[in-house]
Amino acid sequence: MSDLIATPLLWLAVTLVVFEAADTLSRRSRRHPLCHPVLLATPVLIGVLLATKTPYATYAEATQVLGFLLGPAVVGLAVPIWAQRATIRRLAKPLTCALLAGAVTAIVSAVGIVWLFGAPAEIMASIAPRATTTPVGMAVASQLGGIPALAAVIVLMSGVFGAMTATPLLNLLKIRDWRARGFAVGVSAHGFGAARAFQVDQTAGAFASLGMALNAVATATILSIVASLI
Repeated sequence: MSDLIATPLLWLAVTLVVFEAADTLSRRSRRHPLCHPVLLATPVLIGVLLATKTPYATYAEATQVLGFLLGPAVVGLAVPIWAQRATIRRLAKPLTCALLAGAVTAIVSAVGIVWLFGAPAEIMASIAPRATTTPVGMAVASQLGGIPALAAVIVLMSGVFGAMTATPLLNLLKIRDWRARGFAVGVSAHGFGAARAFQVDQTAGAFASLGMALNAVATATILSIVASLI
């Protein structure tokens, strides 16, 4: 039994089956915010690991191919962005303003809230890059004196929460332009937001991908400047 549990193919298969089941439930719920596939699949996988007493290191090694495939998937997001290049060029100024507003707001709001609760400097440094992608967030947090592992968890939670709440919130605000909706979701919820945007509309997905990429650069640049000053 222990030999079977240590088999990489087993955990890869378990991960894919659990996520597919979670995505099926999400589709049947018509993408209800509380039925996000990651939100459903994660506790199930954690429960399986605990029940089988499998170390996370074993699971991570067995599923590292999924992390590898994430690279080509991210690069593939350039295709819809390129298809929208004429529109992006025409909207360069408002997109830049929205990007800066979103990046600064994400940093100030996150750091400001934990500061009000008396959080130490390393926690504030870990939460500052919460709207970037995981690799960028971990690198920036480390540069600022934060905890990279904590930054990764915060980025993940931020993305899931953003993907869950984006559609109902934007509907409530009566924002109908798919370009604005997509860009806002990409800036605030990175890859999770982009994936959710593609489920709703291709144009929204393209602008969400753009927002995700640009915000990673903008946030890293802003926080690097702050780090050099302090």
